[in-house]
Amino acid sequence: MTVTAAATPVSVITGFLGSGKTTLLRHLLRDPAMGRTAVIINEFGEIGIDHDLIESSDENFIELTTGCLCCKVRSDLVMTLRDMARRRSAGELPGFERVLIETSGLADPAAILQALMVDPELAGLYVLGEVITTVDSLLGLATLDHHRQSARQVAVADRILLTKADLAAPSPALDARLHRLNPGARRLPVAHGAIGASTLFNEPGRGGGSLAGYLPVEGGARASIAWLAATDPAAVHDPRIASWCLLRERPLHALTLALFLEGLMEHCGDRLLRVKGLIGVVERPEGPAVLHGVQHVFHPPQWLDRWPSDDRRTRIVFIGEAIPTQWISTLLEVLDDDVAREQARHAAAAG
Repeated sequence: MTVTAAATPVSVITGFLGSGKTTLLRHLLRDPAMGRTAVIINEFGEIGIDHDLIESSDENFIELTTGCLCCKVRSDLVMTLRDMARRRSAGELPGFERVLIETSGLADPAAILQALMVDPELAGLYVLGEVITTVDSLLGLATLDHHRQSARQVAVADRILLTKADLAAPSPALDARLHRLNPGARRLPVAHGAIGASTLFNEPGRGGGSLAGYLPVEGGARASIAWLAATDPAAVHDPRIASWCLLRERPLHALTLALFLEGLMEHCGDRLLRVKGLIGVVERPEGPAVLHGVQHVFHPPQWLDRWPSDDRRTRIVFIGEAIPTQWISTLLEVLDDDVAREQARHAAAAG
């Protein structure tokens, strides 16, 4: 899939009830760097008030969607984004260069990410940007223990903001729990929602698309995958959600990758909250394929011109519920062995 330069990045701010999403958004919209930003606020219930709490201007404007976005994402969100693009082209809206979606505290953001990744009505107009998750430094651990949505919100994040840092530093137990759920997300303490936009978002027009959450703006391309190489390849256990990294020395055949993704979508589906990886491919050794998926939806692999470091191992991080780690490893090896044998047979027959 090719992302056009005109595609507008759509970033998502999520987090459980009371974790500071609106406070963060209010602060961000005062940042001059966010001057050409459209905001969609998703509130759960018949009467929304969050939009009344956020200062807006001619350049920062609010689109309000009531109800739960994760329940009606295919209709409400797609329709809203499509209409915003139409009105922008007609000059009825300011020329926004970024969209922020603030989800309700009860939303599972996976459905939102899926719509942004694959919906044909949004293709070419928008591209998935960063996922920001707010976690209450005081109550976050208890929230993760008692509310499944909170763990899923953390699992899909690119940045995790530990809010209310003025009241208490996050406990070592909370920090460890967040690391187990999502070792690749950068964790940042925040007081009163005060954090600069440049810390959270890539600049519009820099491209990225499905890479936005995988190649973070800090550190550059060569440092961007260091966390993958450092991740323990053994499964990290959590009562509901865990992270696991598959490491492989030998490159895969291109056909193996296609078959492997089909198998993951068919057999794992919604259990895989997020999948990210760098894949070495036999037919294209100069640069890896970048893999990015949310549940049963995967972007077509994109290619880097070169490897970001000297480490050319395939590494894929899986974040999800009851990840069948042994089955995944075995599937990949069996598929690649079958593909290699079939290609050798065809080569022998042709020779």
